[in-house]
Amino acid sequence: MTTQRAELLRVLRVATGRLITATARLTDAEAREPSLLPGWSRGHVLTHVARNADAMRNLLSWARDRIETPAYVRADVRDAEIEAGAGRSVDDLRDDVAESAEAFAADAEMLTDAAWRTEVRVLDGPLFRAELLLPRRLTEIELHHTDLGVGYGAADWMPEFAALDLPEPMRSWRDERRGW
Repeated sequence: MTTQRAELLRVLRVATGRLITATARLTDAEAREPSLLPGWSRGHVLTHVARNADAMRNLLSWARDRIETPAYVRADVRDAEIEAGAGRSVDDLRDDVAESAEAFAADAEMLTDAAWRTEVRVLDGPLFRAELLLPRRLTEIELHHTDLGVGYGAADWMPEFAALDLPEPMRSWRDERRGW
């Protein structure tokens, strides 16, 4: 693993730890309250973060094995899984986020330089190099931490994330939340 990827993975682990720490302060009732994302509770956001780690692991598998492995089976299945998981206890939500994030990081550590150059895609989106999975996952963590509406905003983002040169649409997502 290159030094740059190792550093990005370190930043990702720290950002994930901060998100998990924030969930430790939530009650079950607060996990069911609305997030800053329309129509989603905090439980929806946390379930999405966990399922996103699973989806990104599928793409790491694709890159490693060179066998197309979809991030998500279909968009409607992804949505149903988020809906089904949103009402769980805050402890279950937090454990899910932590376990799925650690599994993603462990898989990422094992990828070869050649595998990071493999092109993958999310659903029917454009192909991109697997090396973008780390900044993509960091974007998910930092922006959805903001989306929880627990007092975490752009001023709290990891400096490495705030300064990261992100491709679209990640750059626009980050810019949008800077205004919140």
